[in-house]
Amino acid sequence: MRSGKKFKKRFIEAEDICRFSITSSAVLSPNEKKTAITIENVSDDKRKYFSRIHMADNTTGEVVPFTFGEVNDRGVMWSPDGAQFAFVSTRNKKSGIYLMSVSGGSERLLLEMDGSFTGLCWTPDGKEIVFQFRFNDSHSEKDETKKKEAPLFRHITRLFYRLDGSGFLPKDRFHIWKVDIESGKAVQLTKGKHDEMSPSISSNGKLICFVSNRSKDPDLETLKDDLFTVGIDGGKEKKIPAPAGPKSSPSFSPDSKKIAYLGHTNTDDAWGVTNFHVWTVGVHGKPAAKDIIPKFDRMAIDVTIGDIGDAFSQPSPVWTPDGKRLYFCASDMGCTHIFYVPAKGGLPTRVTKKECHIKGYSFGKTRRKIAAVVSNLKTPGEISVFPSSYEGDKKAHVISSPCKSLLSGIDSPVIKEVRFKAYDGTELQGWLVTPPSFSKTKKYPGVLEIHGGPRTQYGFTYYHEMLYLASRGYVVFYTNPRGGQGRGETFAGTIVGDWGTIDYSDCMAAADYLSDLPYVNTKKIGVTGGSYGGYMTNWIIGHTNRFKAAVTQRSVVDLRSFFGSSDIGYDLKQEFLGTPWTAEETYTRCSPITYAKNIKTPLLIIHSEQDLRCSIEQAEQLFVMLKLMKKTVEFVRFPEEPHGLSRHGRPDRRIARLELIAKWFKRYLK
Repeated sequence: MRSGKKFKKRFIEAEDICRFSITSSAVLSPNEKKTAITIENVSDDKRKYFSRIHMADNTTGEVVPFTFGEVNDRGVMWSPDGAQFAFVSTRNKKSGIYLMSVSGGSERLLLEMDGSFTGLCWTPDGKEIVFQFRFNDSHSEKDETKKKEAPLFRHITRLFYRLDGSGFLPKDRFHIWKVDIESGKAVQLTKGKHDEMSPSISSNGKLICFVSNRSKDPDLETLKDDLFTVGIDGGKEKKIPAPAGPKSSPSFSPDSKKIAYLGHTNTDDAWGVTNFHVWTVGVHGKPAAKDIIPKFDRMAIDVTIGDIGDAFSQPSPVWTPDGKRLYFCASDMGCTHIFYVPAKGGLPTRVTKKECHIKGYSFGKTRRKIAAVVSNLKTPGEISVFPSSYEGDKKAHVISSPCKSLLSGIDSPVIKEVRFKAYDGTELQGWLVTPPSFSKTKKYPGVLEIHGGPRTQYGFTYYHEMLYLASRGYVVFYTNPRGGQGRGETFAGTIVGDWGTIDYSDCMAAADYLSDLPYVNTKKIGVTGGSYGGYMTNWIIGHTNRFKAAVTQRSVVDLRSFFGSSDIGYDLKQEFLGTPWTAEETYTRCSPITYAKNIKTPLLIIHSEQDLRCSIEQAEQLFVMLKLMKKTVEFVRFPEEPHGLSRHGRPDRRIARLELIAKWFKRYLK
């Protein structure tokens, strides 16, 4: 019997990152009746993640677990007839391709090799699967004990020899393979010293298209990709004539005569300024390569960031069965939306109307429906199925909301989008988060959050960190200053060669907006950010004392040493129009360490010891310098963690990070 007492909701906690069930993909079956959903959960000891496949009935909404145990299943791809699906899984520390019937039952191991599988695609007849694969260096070592041992030494000859989150790269390159469904026999189709990526199979089953950089030194000329085709059984590769520039995510037209891909033609682009657009090209180069959305001043990539799940996806353009229309995603004003455009070119039409972040999507055979992972300010991701027409998600049917029960018991802070003016009158966008049980008659401390990138955007997506800090009693403000993405190339390119100028000014305009709110205590405002957001935090406290506390995370401190210590630091030559020895003044002027002597703000430095993007030497320099100057500074190091600790680091360490930030701000802002 119900007691009649009103259920009291709780505030969101740091540990809720371990309670979320995160949907990482939703793959619609060919007949559009079912959706294969990959859901990630955290282990009971809060030290691991597991991802398992569930099957949703799109009519009844029933969701049934399909795979079980301590596994990491991903990359689901339906067979053409919809009778089964393939996926990649890591089990017993080995990766392989598995098959499973649509009716459930036991999965079948099709192929297992010591390396990395990705990019699965079925041949149209359903008899083979094409994929890209790269061997680990240890693949030939039969002694499992020796596989785990560090090598005697590492002899490095490549410029790009390591990658954050992956560590030292294997000697092998990604190549295109195929495996026979009946026999499980695998055949390598491409070979050589270059990577071959993103395989796509022609509708007639005769050709495979892939992306490869065959320039003289791909590590130096990173934006010179080309499209190639090879026969389904291998043989001679053919380059498709197209303008030089980055290329990704190819897909064949239904008649197998054209290929759509994402790319642009600026081989000297800075870090993500030039828009990736949808292009089409004839399989043999005729008709010639063409940007079919030339007037669309947005990036056809998902660059909306949060702290639940991965970011920066580049899904392939999707053709309609008649070849007359292409679907793609693009980032726009804090949203990531689905669009379509005539294959002959023109202005895109937006399919999704709601303010949201489309984190992944898929189509059935008819292309009439879309299954999408949809995040917004209130949920990390629910699965919606909706028409692919203009009405789009106005007619959405939510078939799964894995976090609904958890979130129903939380008294969540209120978030609202705001528009405010920069000092020069430019309109800027931000999101204001007020604490639960908010009262306009009270005075709250404030926190300004700054995103990384810089070519990303905050947006209409779930951000646990912002809600957590607001639930601790802070008014949180996170914004999109110039230099970021989502507003076009001019907006993104404003700070090329000039970090710490207009972006700093925009951050100060955001701080003014926060300070001017009548319920914010102007004497109790903190600032924090990670990566480029950490760079800007360092820059801000080196130029103003208005903030009472700061937390800099996985930050850039000295651009000169970053150039050589980061896994991709040498790419700064485009961003800063030269190298540290050819543009010394620029690197010095734009480095926060140049102004560190001015810092008076109490500073907490958080950095991961295995961060290969922003090496921990950046944090060490700043800590030692401030310590010798007897400034108020503390340093927290997270062992084993890479650059993306806040998004997908070990769960217990993610919890500790949040609690450390909250504790620091409590010390100085309350």
